[in-house]
Amino acid sequence: MGTMAVAEDTRFPTLLVRGLCLLLLWVILIGPAPKNLLVGLVASAAGVWASTKLWPAGGTLSLAGFIGFLLRFLAQSIVAGLDVARRAFAREPDLRPGFVTCRSSVPAGLARDSACAVMSLQPGKLPVSAAADGTLLIHCLDLREAVAEQVAADEMAFCRILGSERRDG
Repeated sequence: MGTMAVAEDTRFPTLLVRGLCLLLLWVILIGPAPKNLLVGLVASAAGVWASTKLWPAGGTLSLAGFIGFLLRFLAQSIVAGLDVARRAFAREPDLRPGFVTCRSSVPAGLARDSACAVMSLQPGKLPVSAAADGTLLIHCLDLREAVAEQVAADEMAFCRILGSERRDG
């Protein structure tokens, strides 16, 4: 499973597949009700248009990287969710919340913003800001955890989606 170019390939079949995938996502999230389908079609068309304008020229995606990232993300989400639930229901939650700074290896711009957005979906750590020099400010529930190492591993997995092991930004 190699990488595939995304930005330059704006032929009709590619755009159609992209639109159908977005429409399928719409139906999964909103439901197949006919009254919602017109809005889903418009949203899918807008998504296809935006994807042709926002994706960087020469950008690539790795299917193997995406699958690996998805498996890692799901496993981490379950473990982190259980940890947050355990702490929430404890008589005396064992927390040491605070902020950690770490240097991002993801290039500035859309890639770093996307990596931070995905990291924010996992319980227990939340990217709060990203400085121009690549320094991330991460809020975490427990300062005793290896947050910087977890963020570095998350970024490495994210960069595999982009078709590289590591990208310095």
